[in-house]
Amino acid sequence: MDNKKRLYKAILLIIISAFCFAVMNLCVSLSGDVPVIQKTFFRNFFAMLIASITMIKNKHYILPKKGERFGIIMRSAAGFAGMLGNFYALSALRVADASLLNKMSPFFAIIFSAILLRETPNKVQIVCILTAFAGAMFVLKPSFQNAELLPSCAGFFGGACAGLAYTFVRKLTSGGTKSYYIVFFFSAFSTICAAPALIFGYSPMTLQQLLLLLGAGIAAAGGQFAITASYSYAPAKEVSIYDYSQIIFAGLLGFVFKSEIPDLFSFIGYFIIISAALAMFVYNKRKTES
Repeated sequence: MDNKKRLYKAILLIIISAFCFAVMNLCVSLSGDVPVIQKTFFRNFFAMLIASITMIKNKHYILPKKGERFGIIMRSAAGFAGMLGNFYALSALRVADASLLNKMSPFFAIIFSAILLRETPNKVQIVCILTAFAGAMFVLKPSFQNAELLPSCAGFFGGACAGLAYTFVRKLTSGGTKSYYIVFFFSAFSTICAAPALIFGYSPMTLQQLLLLLGAGIAAAGGQFAITASYSYAPAKEVSIYDYSQIIFAGLLGFVFKSEIPDLFSFIGYFIIISAALAMFVYNKRKTES
């Protein structure tokens, strides 16, 4: 597969993952007052079951090999921390705003990729990323006036951790680690980490809440498979901008299912983000064709 086709495939996969994660965030938000650690457990438990099917089909090993242990443990630990921050933000903020904070991850993925993978972005890519970041601030600005500081900071921290996790995803897949194994190990790691708190502090759930968390797990598995594959086809500096599309999906889903209506600042932010994504797409297209 030539570079052009790899780039287009990576873009499509990351947009699919953005939609899946927007659905996951909606399900988590709609699940109500279930403790964050309990939401984390069930979201990952169901995702682990789905990933296990692929593991069994391919007869893949369960424990990581020596050369990939550090990378996959770091990916899983950073992802778990990011998820806790994201779910805590979802418990107090609007779906679109919490999703936006988590979508600081592409910005941090650029930084961590430059540090860990030596994938230094050029000037055009830096401008597009910063433009998208500025658009994100337009969406977030109104919520800072009303939302509590702690969940906002937790969401931002979650975005930073997610950016680090996706950097290790690219490092692992570039080294030959299968994407479905990364999804499985992360889900199993998070399930095990959340299990003790669940055992000693389980909160009863309704059938609706259980089904919503099942939906979150299914959507999360789809999102993880898609974004893991995306970063295996192209570096973060070329595709991470498209991960901001989750903000758009989250806004639409929040409006349909929770009657959350974005204000003028949010619409300005959406416009800026989409414009930055289109600019990046045009630049990458010309670059691959030259």
